[in-house]
This record gives sequence, C-alpha cells and structure tokens, in this order.
Amino acid sequence: MPDSQPFLDPAFHIEWSRLTPEYIVPDISRALELAAVRIDTLCGSDRGRMSFETTLLAFEEALAPLNEAWGRVSHLDSVCNSPVFREAYNAMLPRVSEFFARLYLNDALWDLFKTFIETPEAAKLTGVQQRFLEETVADFRASGADLPADKKKRLEELESELAQVTQKFSENVLDSTNAWELIIDDESKLVGLPDFAKAAAAAEAKVKGQTKKPAWRFTLKAPSLTPVLENLEDEAVRREVWEASSRIGLSGDWDNTANIRRILELRQEKAEILGKANFADLVLERRMARNGARALAFTEDLHGRITSAFSRQTREIQEFKAEATKSRAGLLEPWDVAYWSEKRRKALFDFDEEELRPYFPIDGVFRGMFHLCERLFDLQISQRESVFVQPGDECPAGAVEVWHPEVKFYEIRNERGTHLGSFFADWHPRDAKRGGAWMNYLKTGRPPVGEQDREPHLGLICGNMTPSVDGKPALLSHGEVETVFHEFGHLLHHLLGQVEIKSLNGVNVAWDFVELPSQIMENFCWERESLDFFARHYETDETIPQKLYKKMLAAKNYNSAITNMRQLGFGKMDLELHINHAKNPGGLDETVESILKGYLMPLATRPPTMARRFTHLFGSPVGYAAGYYSYKWAEVLDADCFSRFIKEGVLNPAIGMAFRDCILSKGNSEPPEKLFRDFMGRDPDLSALLVRNGLA
Repeated sequence: MPDSQPFLDPAFHIEWSRLTPEYIVPDISRALELAAVRIDTLCGSDRGRMSFETTLLAFEEALAPLNEAWGRVSHLDSVCNSPVFREAYNAMLPRVSEFFARLYLNDALWDLFKTFIETPEAAKLTGVQQRFLEETVADFRASGADLPADKKKRLEELESELAQVTQKFSENVLDSTNAWELIIDDESKLVGLPDFAKAAAAAEAKVKGQTKKPAWRFTLKAPSLTPVLENLEDEAVRREVWEASSRIGLSGDWDNTANIRRILELRQEKAEILGKANFADLVLERRMARNGARALAFTEDLHGRITSAFSRQTREIQEFKAEATKSRAGLLEPWDVAYWSEKRRKALFDFDEEELRPYFPIDGVFRGMFHLCERLFDLQISQRESVFVQPGDECPAGAVEVWHPEVKFYEIRNERGTHLGSFFADWHPRDAKRGGAWMNYLKTGRPPVGEQDREPHLGLICGNMTPSVDGKPALLSHGEVETVFHEFGHLLHHLLGQVEIKSLNGVNVAWDFVELPSQIMENFCWERESLDFFARHYETDETIPQKLYKKMLAAKNYNSAITNMRQLGFGKMDLELHINHAKNPGGLDETVESILKGYLMPLATRPPTMARRFTHLFGSPVGYAAGYYSYKWAEVLDADCFSRFIKEGVLNPAIGMAFRDCILSKGNSEPPEKLFRDFMGRDPDLSALLVRNGLA
C-alpha cells in the first residue's frame, strides 16, 4: 500500500506514525469509493448463481476495508484529539454516516438478499451461517429496507445529522472538561487529600509551568476529581470543584442542552419512520429485553426492591454528619455526599480504601490479571516491545508501533502457542484523550476455515487511571482495578472469539448481554484466592494482609443501595427520555428531576442534570441510548454466573474453560439466552444480584 493511503494499509501491525490528519480525507474518500464499487458489483450478481459466499460473505468483505480505516480514525479521535484532526474527522463524518445509512436502504442490495432467502442454498444453511443470514436480513428490515423512497431519503438525512450532533456533544464534553483548572498555592487547603493525589496535583502544576513556588493543579479528570470530593476537608474547595464538574457540557459555547433536545427528536422521528412507538422499542427489539416497557419494568422492579435500604442509607449519612459536626440532621450538599460517606465508611469499618492502593501497582495488576486468565482460560499472554515513533522516523526492527509513549502492546496465545490476537493498553489521562474507560477492536480475525489459516484479532483497552508520580509506579484504587478487569473482560470476549463469520464475533452481541463478560471479571477483584494473583505491595511484593482484607470485605456492601440506585437512576432517565419525553423534553433539568423522583438522594442544593455530559447516551447515534439499563441487566447475569465459580472453584480451570467455550468464544453465533443456559443450565435468577449486594 503506497504511503498516500496509510489508513488503508491492511497490515496487522499498524504504523501509527503514518496516520496523520492530512490523510484522513483522501484515505476515507478512497475507502468509500472502493466500498461503493464492491457493493455495486454485488448488487449486479447473477441471481441464478447465488451462494452464501457470493452474497453474505461478499457483503461482509466489501465493507471490511472501510470499517477498519474508519475505525482507526475514530480511535485516534478518542485518544489523540487535536483541532486539525477534529476538522478532518468532522469533514468525513457526514459522508461515512450517509454511506452506511444508504447501505441498508439500497433497493438492489435488499433485492439480492430477499432473492437469496428463497433459494435452496439458503434453506440448507445451518449453524453460524444460518444465524448470519437471519441477522443480516433483520439488520436490513430494522434499518428501513422495506420503506418507500421518501421515508428512506428522510432516514438518510436523520442518520447524517445524528452523527454530527452526537459528535458535537462529545466534543463539548471534552472541551469543557479541559477548559477548567484550579491552582492552589496554600498547602493548608489540602488537608485530608491522600498523598498520592497531592503528589499528582503538584506534578500537574509543574507540567503547566507552576514552578516559582509550591502549587497544586486540579482538573475535572477522574483521578484528580474523585480524591478531592471524597477526602478534602476544605468544604469551599470541594464545592468549587463539584460546581465545576456539574457544569461540564453546560457552560457557554459547550452547552449541550440543545444538542440533547435535537438528538431525542431525531431518534424519535427515526423510530416512528421505522414503525415503532419510540426509540427504546426500536433499539431493544433484538436485545434480551425486547422492548422499552420490559426494560423499564426491570428497572422499576429493582428500584422497588432496594428503596427502603436506599432511604435508610441516606439517613445514616445525614445523621453521621450531624453527629460529627454537632448539628441537626438535614439534607446534605452535593459536594458533601462523597466526603461524609467516605468518613462514615472509615469510622464504621476502620477501613480507608487508600490502604489498598500500595497493593495495586498498575503493572503488577496487569501481570497478575494475565496470570489469573492464563490459568482460568488456558492462555499465554506476553508483552511485546513497543515504541512511539515520530512521523517520518523508522520503527526499530522487532518492535511494535504505538500511538503514544505510554501505550503498551501484548500478544495472547492459546495453550498450543497459536496466536489468537494482540491488544494495546492506554491507561492514563491526557488532554487530547476522552474521559472514561473503554475497549474497542481494530481488526476482527477468525479461526481456521477450510484451507484458510487463522487470522488473529487486534483490540485495545483505554482508561483514565491514576498516573505515575515522582518515578513511583502508578498505584490504583480498588475501583480502578475493577475497571481494568472490566475492560479486559470485554477484550477477552473479542480476542477469544472463535466465530468464522467476523460480523458475529466477540462483542457484536445484544447490548444487554455484552456486559456479562466484562462484569463477571470484576468479581475476581474481591475473592482472596484470585486477589493474591495481582494484589501485591509495590515495594515488598506481599499480598494484602488478612486483617485489611477482612475490613475490605466488611465494607464491600457499604452503601450498596445508594450505589445500585445511582445506576438504576441512569437507566431510568435514559429510558424515560427516549420513551415518554422525546417529543417534548421541556426544561431538561426539571424533566429529569421529575423522572428520577425516588431515585435521587434528596440534597440541599439541586444539581443540574448530568445528562449534558452523559456521553454513553448522547455521544454517538446509538451507543447506550435506551440501553443503559443493560449494566444492571448484565449484573444479574454476571452475579448468577459467578455463583457457579463460587460453588465449583473461583480459579477452577474447568469452569473457566466452560465460560470460555460457552460465552467468550461464541460471540453472536447463537442467541444470548441459549449461551447463558449452556453455561448455567437454566435461566437467570434475579435474586443473585441482590444477594451479592447484601440487599436480599
């Protein structure tokens, strides 16, 4: 592939130094042209000589170069954002969105598949090939393939506008997050702040040029924000930081209110064109919940089961503060909730989560997690030499290029040494990188098929974890460790896929099933047997002392109803906005407040809704929209599945291999309900989650 088309280079090892902004427009334009030619050729296929290979596989292969090239662009937009990159990305976003919107509205292409459905060849299909045919036909029908021409045209316009508005929403969140900082030069204001957070803030100040006298810089990124809200004694500073965080996506040119309104309107119109009452019914039709009403009923059922515990735990924090400050119990301020909650945890259990941090150096967590997965799933995981290469320079022989100096690269092999896949890991915050943690894939491989060799998978995991300070290793909180395990579960789902049809591999499953492989991994962060694999002191290599471990377990379900209610509230807001308020959201803050009555902790100061920074819901045309309930849905599944590990052995390789064979390797080759039953031998038990959380 010539240098003029680096985003189209099919090589497994990506030369990131060549993927510069000036190539985005010409390369993606070329990818669109190639895809269009292939689709046109497919549409002109001889209807009398159709086969699975010449229709369905040809369709998948026609889109592969475009999907990979645009995937690289989208990834770099997430981790290396810049004005020039953003300009190029936004120049191509409408064209890519338009292409995919038109794809499923292409009459000739739809005619090809409808004709193939009626052939003897289609009737003979079984297993994964039959599943691929069914899923492809369902994709076309759900996308409006049977609509009249005028409605198809409107759908194309909707998809293009949705892509642009949701991209603007994401940019506003990133820009408003990066626009704020707090510089403190009075050390007396930092009482209570953990040493690691204080050192990180000092390092941040130096990086930003604060060198004349001691200073500490705070931002709205999680590793900086969370320790302040949970530990800093100075209420005025906590309030200032909280108020800034509450205005992400709300201030000035970054106000996302109008964007949310428009996104809801566009999604509702799309649903109605496609014959659905609302967007929730549209996107959930092929998920485990099936429709918005059932997802909402699930959310409200769990809400009812924990309401009394939620109210009790809220009162307990209020009363704890009142006793500590010798005042009357009353509503807390929003900047006081995390602080007094953490104070009470320490008092009740003599447990400070910061005591655990020395046992979680990030490299040690990774090594131990790999060792655990090697044992459970019969794998071999190894790190490769990785190098950040400047544009125009050469990558050293034997090394793998990465997009930033902090990024690392790993390979995963099976028990026989066969290369299953590789992945990048990028764990620390940067201004050019979006917030949160996520997994994605860059290439989807497949097992050996006929005479074709195995193709390995290529994926990535990213996050915004506590960085290294003063030459010490990055020491993670226990919550951050859970996030690492969560994202690695997603990655295993991709890398261990054994589906011969790439479109059905890995995480390409029903959205309310996709969190099962990720969330089940979090359970290993609590069991003594598994913790000893990766929880080791960064200086002494000792495991967590038993006394500290008992405190950790005792505090495990502290405020579990409050934690659960927070997630249920997100799901409730999501569903209600997309079911009952899409056409007339009214005043956004007032609407969300009414939706979440009984789900939110009553506070002395009413905060603005966090919907304006909720990229899960509004940062892409679909994403988790009308599907945020799936975190709780999948928690029921993972709590139930992990009960088998508890019963038969937390590190029992036989159970690990059963999970790999029944869930991780199967992707979307079979319905999720069947995959669950294959592993558990029965349907899910809702009570498993409540038992695990101490709420049953």
